[in-house]
Amino acid sequence: MTVHPSLQTYADAATHSIEAIAELVKPLVEGEWNRRTPCPAWSVRDVVSHIIGMECEMLGDPRPIHTLPRDLYHIQSDFARYMEMQVDVRRHHTAPEMTSELEYTLIRRARQLRNENRSPDTMVRAPLGAEQTLEVALHMRAVDLWVHEQDLRVTLGVPGNLDSPGAHIVRDTLLQGLPKVVAKDAGAPANSAVVLDVHGPLEFLRTVRVDADGRGSIDGAPSLGPAVTLAMDWETYYRLACGRVRATAVPDRVKIEGDQELAAAILHHFAVMP
Repeated sequence: MTVHPSLQTYADAATHSIEAIAELVKPLVEGEWNRRTPCPAWSVRDVVSHIIGMECEMLGDPRPIHTLPRDLYHIQSDFARYMEMQVDVRRHHTAPEMTSELEYTLIRRARQLRNENRSPDTMVRAPLGAEQTLEVALHMRAVDLWVHEQDLRVTLGVPGNLDSPGAHIVRDTLLQGLPKVVAKDAGAPANSAVVLDVHGPLEFLRTVRVDADGRGSIDGAPSLGPAVTLAMDWETYYRLACGRVRATAVPDRVKIEGDQELAAAILHHFAVMP
């Protein structure tokens, strides 16, 4: 294995998730590929198409030459349009075509990662013609693959891997966005604190502190007299933060203590994934 040590965690997590995805979809019959997933507007086929497409881009393959239909009303941004291209080009592929392409892509990516000797700060392709470091790219692949693995597990009724390597990376990534949600988006008052208490396969407690200038920071120390405490299970947390469900749809899964109005504002802005 020649992956740089700082990239190894991301490479291992991404590999774990994509191998799990391949096992999940291998036995599916044709009709099951059309089942709707928690990922807005995407079916099982669409999610797997997206995974194949993004992995192919990491391999350096050219993007498909394809024109999107005009009636895809969920496409509201250039970023969404970019992501939809790899999905729509495979919308009429059969189940055997999907599984064989996924398996072939998995083999190619595993070989690429085994032979990876570039430094973490090497610039590689990013969406919309931009560039990003290899470390950022692998980090985001680990996040994307785990979240989509869970999309498929929810749809297919096969729970699992809620505490896998990818889950820990997703947790840390989502928590990075929480200070902005609390301090800026929800407008928590200066010199206040908001506590997030998560239980389940991943258990953690984090406090977002808003300083006198209205800037938010996050740490693992408890707070005395927080303005709001939000308690929920890990599955509910990631689904809210990834935009898979709104808080109004799962009121029984979120326990709120403290300022109800501020809590509602935080939950309204809770989704931090694009």
